[in-house]
Amino acid sequence: MLMRLISELGPWSWWLLGFLLLAAELALPGVFLVWIGIAALLTGLLSILLWTMGFWVWQLQFLVFATLAVVSTFAGRRFLSSGEQATDEPLLNQRGASLVGRTATLPEPIVNGRGRIRLDDTYWPVMGPDLPAGTKVKVVSGTGRDLVVEAA
Repeated sequence: MLMRLISELGPWSWWLLGFLLLAAELALPGVFLVWIGIAALLTGLLSILLWTMGFWVWQLQFLVFATLAVVSTFAGRRFLSSGEQATDEPLLNQRGASLVGRTATLPEPIVNGRGRIRLDDTYWPVMGPDLPAGTKVKVVSGTGRDLVVEAA
């Protein structure tokens, strides 16, 4: 059935596949199907030019499509990653890193290198040297959800 549809539509079957993939990109999250859709449209363009040639069999068409899909995916990733812009808030989604340099008072002691502090309205687990409650500490780094502190 699929081969019959391809033979009836001719080179336009690639255009149909390309537009279906581009439409699916609108419905699904991410930016991946657009590159495969572009590869299908390019294969359709080549098919319009080469459809009457004897060597342009479906196996070669599929090989060209697969190659163009890989090339367009890598080119698209490079194109999108080159557009990263500098931001005025580089630590926006890195709360632990944004707290480096802040000072706080230990509400409870650090025992065996573990404790917690309160910064703003959040209690943070901390790692650092054993210190008694009431000691002022300074955040020196953030590792995942834990903050590393030292005596201020």
